[in-house]
Amino acid sequence: QVQLVESGGGLVQAGGSLRLSCAASGSIFRLIAMGWYRQAPGKQRDLVAQITNGGRTNYADSVKGRFTISRDNAKNTVYLQMNSLKPEDTAVYYCHAPSTNFPYHYWGQGTQVTVSS
Repeated sequence: QVQLVESGGGLVQAGGSLRLSCAASGSIFRLIAMGWYRQAPGKQRDLVAQITNGGRTNYADSVKGRFTISRDNAKNTVYLQMNSLKPEDTAVYYCHAPSTNFPYHYWGQGTQVTVSS
């Protein structure tokens, strides 16, 4: 089993920055990537950014150039640096880790990010 613990959410004005952290613990050797999803009220949960075991990154078009995903393998921690935040970035952000083994997907508890105009 894998546990994902998130931190770093909060309230920020448009144009500001936040950094989210997600620490993984447990049986992490079957994880193939880590990433972040977000979900706003009334909308589906969508991928924001992902980083593979080899360090390759993918971003949603809406956050390219503003968000950066990174990881510290020694600490089993993934980060999401969010700059130039916009009100439309307001959502609950979830850490995510796909696995080759059951249950195949692990999720953090979610952390609220609110961007005011």
